[in-house]
Amino acid sequence: MAWGEDDDRRPEQDEGEEELDETDYKTQKDAVLFAIDVSKSMLQQPPATDKKKGEKDSAVAAALKCAYQFMQQRIIAQPKDMMGILLFGTEKSKFRDEAGGRSGTGYPHCYLFTDLDVPAAEDVKKLKALVEEGEDADEVLVPSNEPASMANVLFCANQVFTTNAANFGSRRLFIITDNDSPHGKDKAAKSSAAVRAKDLYDLGVVIELFPISQGGSSFDVSKFYDDIIYRDPAAELGSPDEVKTSKSGDGLSLLNSLISNINSKQTPKRAYFSNLPFELAPGITISVKGYMPLHRQQPARTCYVWLGGEQAQLAQGETIKVDSDTRTVDKSEVKKAYKFGGEYIYFKPEELASLKNLGGKVLRVIGFKPRSSIPTWASVKKSIFIFPSEEDYVGSTRVFSALWQKLLDADKVGLAWFVARQNANPIMVAIIPSRNPDEETSGTPYLPAGLWLYPLPFADDVRNVELSAPPRPADELTDKMREIVQNLQLPKAMYNPLKYPNPSLQWHYKILQAMALEEDVPEGLDDATIPKYRQIDKRVGGYLAEWKQMLAEKAGALMKSRAMKREVEDEDEGRPAAKRAKPAAKKAAGGHLSNAQLKAAFEQGTLKKMTVAELKDVLASKGVSAVGKKAELVEKLEQWIEENI
Repeated sequence: MAWGEDDDRRPEQDEGEEELDETDYKTQKDAVLFAIDVSKSMLQQPPATDKKKGEKDSAVAAALKCAYQFMQQRIIAQPKDMMGILLFGTEKSKFRDEAGGRSGTGYPHCYLFTDLDVPAAEDVKKLKALVEEGEDADEVLVPSNEPASMANVLFCANQVFTTNAANFGSRRLFIITDNDSPHGKDKAAKSSAAVRAKDLYDLGVVIELFPISQGGSSFDVSKFYDDIIYRDPAAELGSPDEVKTSKSGDGLSLLNSLISNINSKQTPKRAYFSNLPFELAPGITISVKGYMPLHRQQPARTCYVWLGGEQAQLAQGETIKVDSDTRTVDKSEVKKAYKFGGEYIYFKPEELASLKNLGGKVLRVIGFKPRSSIPTWASVKKSIFIFPSEEDYVGSTRVFSALWQKLLDADKVGLAWFVARQNANPIMVAIIPSRNPDEETSGTPYLPAGLWLYPLPFADDVRNVELSAPPRPADELTDKMREIVQNLQLPKAMYNPLKYPNPSLQWHYKILQAMALEEDVPEGLDDATIPKYRQIDKRVGGYLAEWKQMLAEKAGALMKSRAMKREVEDEDEGRPAAKRAKPAAKKAAGGHLSNAQLKAAFEQGTLKKMTVAELKDVLASKGVSAVGKKAELVEKLEQWIEENI
């Protein structure tokens, strides 16, 4: 964590009284080290095939391409994350630069291709040359005659994490290999590797295995890697023993499967708040953590870059306060005040803090209501997912689970007073339970089951808006449109936002990446949000044509009926327009003039002879503002007649 073990005990800042945004707690810094097995089987080319999408890359090439794409995503999207590539099983050995006095002799057959660090443009170019252009001038992709010791590989990774990412909140080792038993029946080598894995686990490093099956054989994790990998059952969403295996030699599935499996191991989310007291009743308190599972991604400026020189450089910002005489003002001279009644009232920092103190951080239940009483329009902010924590109150998980189950069974929600942090504004929230992701009624299979804090508006946040009922379409059109909608359902009738990346955000990153790597600006970008018009036309093209024809017929019939109604009104008058001009002014009182009478009066110029009261009456009946002098009222009525009659 950036602020140490307890986020709430962070040092005071100059602007500490400002409420912190949830983006500050979205993620934590991540350090990922790829450990790729360079063996003869991993370097073996797939069998030739006549298929258009036949696989052409070896397992090592697919793993390096996967690491390259991973680096491209992180270099811009998460610029503070670290990444490195460790090749093991190679003929050459290299740990660090020889100039530093350390070589690869201590870790035979381990080659640190890219040291664990924030990816720079040179690192990306170096990896790109190896992946896309096949430039292996140093002959690093030459397998050794004897396999590398996994104990040495894990110890080498231990040294890399210890020296380069000692204080990172998330440190992960990705092992990509097709050998499920690297040491065979050598129990001493297995035991030594298990000890090194335990050291990494104690250090806080998570080992992730991405196995590859070759030649139709399965990858058996029980032979060796069950003693190496420490899996968290709670993080596997009900499948703690499942390790996804990528299959080689089946089209493009190897690279896509590797990318999919690695992307599924997302960086652990940092809590929005930690160990928050959850008061269920007087004397009953548990602790919970809060997370922001859904957050809108947008380009974030992490630093300023100066492009005026030959090479781009990071600009260091500096703020200096000056007075009207351009004299530098010391921090102790600055006072804060509020203006009341034309005078300034000064407050000390401790007085300002006491004014904003509305109680400590807490989530306090004040009652329960039926779930149906919480309307969908009441959401004013993003909902927060809460999860029990046993750090402060033992037994929190059991009480939390009982509350969640009771709310589901009774179809109720809780109402609570919520203060997320010491400097946060208090809000009212509804505690809404969500079902298990594997249930058909959950509605959101990509979101976890538990309790959600649903922010509610205060009284002054709600506006009284009178909405008139919209015109209702014909029943035939509604029935026809129902067929169209039913044939345009998403897969499993479910929208998963993770499958549709933000195109504007991706384009922004593509441009920055091209600038950083000195490449040509790409012409376009694959946009997954663009409708698939061919499939739409194939599914509902005929229905849309029928619906359009039916709409034209209904609209034509409606226009014809209105025209006939207007002709009937004109015939009911029974007089020419010239002779109906004078009676029009007499019948103006009460706004009972017909459209034909108003048009006749307008053509004869007799609207000016109407009184102000009569003009206001007519305008009010037509839904036009009746405020102003007589000339203005006449002008408004004439304008309405020109536009509507």
